[in-house]
Amino acid sequence: MASVPSLASSVNQRVADALASALPEAGGADPLLRRSDRADFQANGILALAKKAKANPRELATTVVDSLAAGDLIKEIEVSGPGFLNITVSDRAIIETLAARAGDDRLGVPYAANAGTTVIDYAQPNVAKEMHVGHLRSAVIGAAMVEILEFTGEKVVRRHHIGDWGTQFGMLIQYLLEHPHELDHKSEEVSGEEAMSNLNRLYKASRALFDSDEEFKTRARARVVDLQAGEPQTLALWQRFVDESKIYFYSVFDKLDMDIQDRDVVGESGYNDMLVETCKLLEESGVAVRSNGALCVFFDEYKGPDGNPTPLIVQKSDGGFGYAATDLSAIRDRVGNLKADTLIYVVDARQSLHFKMVFETARRAGWLNDDTKAVQLAFGTVLGKDGKPFKTREGETVRLVDLLDEAVDRATAVVREKAEKVGLSEAEIVENGQYVGIGAVKYADLSTSAARDYKFDLDQMVSLNGDTSVYLQYAYARIKSILRKAGDRTPVAHPELELAPAERALGLHLDGFGELIAEAAAEHAPHKLAAYLYQLSSLFTTFYDQCPVIKPEPEPVVAENRLFLCDLTARTLSKGMSLLGIRTPERL
Repeated sequence: MASVPSLASSVNQRVADALASALPEAGGADPLLRRSDRADFQANGILALAKKAKANPRELATTVVDSLAAGDLIKEIEVSGPGFLNITVSDRAIIETLAARAGDDRLGVPYAANAGTTVIDYAQPNVAKEMHVGHLRSAVIGAAMVEILEFTGEKVVRRHHIGDWGTQFGMLIQYLLEHPHELDHKSEEVSGEEAMSNLNRLYKASRALFDSDEEFKTRARARVVDLQAGEPQTLALWQRFVDESKIYFYSVFDKLDMDIQDRDVVGESGYNDMLVETCKLLEESGVAVRSNGALCVFFDEYKGPDGNPTPLIVQKSDGGFGYAATDLSAIRDRVGNLKADTLIYVVDARQSLHFKMVFETARRAGWLNDDTKAVQLAFGTVLGKDGKPFKTREGETVRLVDLLDEAVDRATAVVREKAEKVGLSEAEIVENGQYVGIGAVKYADLSTSAARDYKFDLDQMVSLNGDTSVYLQYAYARIKSILRKAGDRTPVAHPELELAPAERALGLHLDGFGELIAEAAAEHAPHKLAAYLYQLSSLFTTFYDQCPVIKPEPEPVVAENRLFLCDLTARTLSKGMSLLGIRTPERL
């Protein structure tokens, strides 16, 4: 089905046509339509147009109003102040537009006209290291952006740039070579916990030996050279670490209810074969220069504490490659081979300087340009209730698995409290506890602008009150319960009815879903979708309190129309939540 024009876009077009008629030289001008507290919409563009045409803004506004007869779309229009237009749409237009949305699986949301290919780099754990709370935001924000962009019609390529290369592997591989059974499994079925336990044990043992035994340290350093040279036995042992780590990674992502595919995991090692050529291209083009033996890119705008320019070091003086060489090679691959128009990096804000320098280097080299852009979707830090970086009582970094397990435990307790009233089985309590707990963690992250830090407070996250996913999930389950209790009455749109204020407010908000999705996609702002869904739930609560649906029983056509609003609200909530990676149980 074709997309459904929103009421805002229909009104905007109507006012633009009237403006062009009243002031022909203003053809194509934007009326600057906005939602308003005084009416449904306000058009603010007439003042600037009148000033440009040296016309009286109030007179121009009056002329526009005269050519905009009230009718099927516009119920009322008045001139306010020096030339603003306050516009109220008809009740009929609201319900007819919503009925068209309800008839479409996509709720009338259009595909983006300029859809292209985006590569999103997110969820980047390190091989042989445990995932901690710091890994949460990249995974959750990145997964939501994937869903939102794909919904707009964008082709999205996922990339998990795992840390799977570097000098630390010399120590690990050498130890495994000398203790070959350290990564053996007790059975064919290996849990994520067992895999991480193996890796932790081996890491601690190899580190202790590396720090205490000079001969082992020498052998470990030689093993790094073998790894970089691609020596087969060394590579085979390195691969065992990668495979063991993936068992663990995937178990954590599974807890997060995230689908991570093997083909999308392309770590630092995936670009090894490109590093020499990347350096050669940068040096030959003059983008990078040799400085004290290292290959560097300099920037006038980035200076160190001493006032001297801070360079991006692409190749070290000993011939080794740093993160910059890998990141620049990844850009070449993503633009050249994957044909990306947009590269999004969901990475900690503390790495902003590095990425600014990498992106600018890629622009100078011609790998990025006006048609191909790279952006860092930078995120802030997860804080504890005390406002300081989130740590355990012992001052350790919080393990991500522990945090997720506790969220599910807390949520299951909340679900259990209401379970008897709803008639949930034990299996449903456990399943819903998972959905509510993981949803709570994701929503707390996504309802905050990515750039801001946020406090991790599980008590607040699983609360039934306030801006939480639990509030949204209960709103959805409540609507499904209403629809079940409606019996023979079914949702039917009745455009002929006059709407109550709460019905109008809910209907207008439902109609803005498509424009909100476009905005969240364009601005890489999943928090805007979270805010929209919270407001939708709040407006529904007001509607349900003020407009009886089942008891006391309204007129049949009124009941059908209100059930129609309930149904479309549930569908919009479910779709919006799924784009954020959050499940909506039918009964809670």
